[in-house]
Amino acid sequence: MKIRNRFTLISSFTFSIVFIIASIITYLSFYSYSEKIMYNELQKTCLLTGIFYLEKDELPENQHLIIGQQFKENSLEIVTRVYNKQNEIVYGEKEHDKNITIQRLDYIRKNRKLSFKSNHHFYFGSYYRDNQGDFVVFVKKNDIEFKTITNRLLIIMVLVLLIGLILIYMVSRKLSNLAYSPIKNIVDQVNEIEASSLDRHIISPNTKDEIQELIETYNNLFKRLSDTFVIQKNFINYVSHEFKTPLTAISGNLEVFAQKERTSAEYKEMSEKVLENVYQIEDTLNTLMMLSGLRDNTELNEVFRVDELVWDINDQLPDVHKLKDSQIQIALEVTNDKLLSIKGNSNEIKIALYNIIENAVKYSNGNPIKISLLQQDNQLKIVIKDHGTGISENDLKFIKQTFYRGKNVDDIKGSGVGLSLANIIFKQNNIHFAITSKKDEGTTVTLLFPPL
Repeated sequence: MKIRNRFTLISSFTFSIVFIIASIITYLSFYSYSEKIMYNELQKTCLLTGIFYLEKDELPENQHLIIGQQFKENSLEIVTRVYNKQNEIVYGEKEHDKNITIQRLDYIRKNRKLSFKSNHHFYFGSYYRDNQGDFVVFVKKNDIEFKTITNRLLIIMVLVLLIGLILIYMVSRKLSNLAYSPIKNIVDQVNEIEASSLDRHIISPNTKDEIQELIETYNNLFKRLSDTFVIQKNFINYVSHEFKTPLTAISGNLEVFAQKERTSAEYKEMSEKVLENVYQIEDTLNTLMMLSGLRDNTELNEVFRVDELVWDINDQLPDVHKLKDSQIQIALEVTNDKLLSIKGNSNEIKIALYNIIENAVKYSNGNPIKISLLQQDNQLKIVIKDHGTGISENDLKFIKQTFYRGKNVDDIKGSGVGLSLANIIFKQNNIHFAITSKKDEGTTVTLLFPPL
């Protein structure tokens, strides 16, 4: 069953139950109140009957006439009887009423009054003490008028109830459609998303409720899926792209080498060339495996000092690139040592920092590189600046894409993976990464680390 249909049925059922209970309570309250009014009128008539029949000898004639007039007006459609001590009818209707029993007469003499309903009539009896003796006055009235009123109310309430139930269903249906419309909008948008458009976001209706939270969670989930899907989808292309050059070199060298007999020195030289290409393939494979599986890394709870990573990299690079003394200048300008400690994956962040600093070294044209550790808004900021080749404005837009290399790199070795890998690592560890550059003037990389 669809949510909106379930919502319609539940809301209709709930409101219907409430409406029915309210109607029943209203009807029973009216019925009880009407009975009370009926007995109050009979009580007044009962008292008037006693005065009219038993006080005639004590009241002035004109006053008795007035009471007699009131008695006639109030006793229309009402049967009156006055009983003496011997339970004999002395005034009023002489015909015996089987509902007025000796037990009930005795009850009234003891408890002063009695009211009940029987045989479609309302009865009220009261004890009346007079100078002529003690009497019991009984009056009764047909319940036709009472039933007419209550039955009419019942019919009206049933009609109102039926119309109300229909209206409740229609309103519930309308409300369910309104409540379901954001969900329907989401379903329509999701149905339009295909494998090639996983990065497409669902447009949020800004409802500021659970639906809004669902949409944001969905968008975040599919952004991660999209990134992972793109990386995995292109992994074979990455491998073929990076393996093509070293494999071609290996096959070409072996083909040339196999054309004639070689000396041991030539064998040694060929082995070194082949091993160099094999190592290059191994290094590229390790990098690509890390690039494709990086999104699954969840070890982000390690606390370490960033400045120690920078000094380690500074110690490694001279051995790799044969740098001059003082070509890398490190300036530590952080007054709060706590900012140097961050939470994340130290191995990944070291790889990313190494790639960034190594790029600065490779494209610096031998000029000094300055690495500044700064303090900004209670956050650690690292600025890596070189004065080398630089990046053109057109290339700068694509520099973070995998395998992309600027047009002015000349013969400098590189795979185009380093910046892409660093960008993913920095995102994974919530580190802001920005590059600014001008061709032939140099490049500046800015990293802003989250506080611990």
